[in-house]
Amino acid sequence: MARMNIAPTKSNLLTVKESLTVARDGYDLLEQKREILVMELMRMVEKVKLLEQSIDKKVSEAYPALKNMLMAVGGDQVERISRAVHYDFKINEVPVNAAGMQFRSINVELPKRELFYSFMDSYADTDNVMVNFFELLTLLTEMASIRTMVWRLAGEVKKTQRRVNALDKMVIPQTEETCRYIEGVLEERERENVFVLKNLKARSSEK
Repeated sequence: MARMNIAPTKSNLLTVKESLTVARDGYDLLEQKREILVMELMRMVEKVKLLEQSIDKKVSEAYPALKNMLMAVGGDQVERISRAVHYDFKINEVPVNAAGMQFRSINVELPKRELFYSFMDSYADTDNVMVNFFELLTLLTEMASIRTMVWRLAGEVKKTQRRVNALDKMVIPQTEETCRYIEGVLEERERENVFVLKNLKARSSEK
């Protein structure tokens, strides 16, 4: 590992040692942060898996119900009823706290379920289809919010891992090598100074 290009002086040695302490502390903190983020990410991934199961179950209920409705009242009637159904829902970006950090996610606000057709024009299958698909829409919007959070968390984990690797593979080894180099040079200078002083003392004694 190449060392830093600085003069081998005592003041620089102190500075480099301080930098090394900061780098090691930073590495420990980032490693802890990475572990917390990974744990949170795994928790969110498990939540996504559970939601996927719920969505699959609801899809298996909603589409057969729609098929039954089509068979019972016909495609034209289903299309006429569907045109009367209209929901407005809001999508907002909101701050979310996860693993002690602030992220941005999306929040989908669904309105309350309404009746868009008269009782005269409705059928038992119609109500069943409306309930199933509204519940499916609720699950899908929740999934969108969680997936956004997972994506942001995964990005933060990747960024933190890059910083950890940079400290572990480059900054800390380079700083340690610089410390060893400066200490070696200073020790060599000290030995030379001691040798010179001994010679001077020996010469003084001979006179």
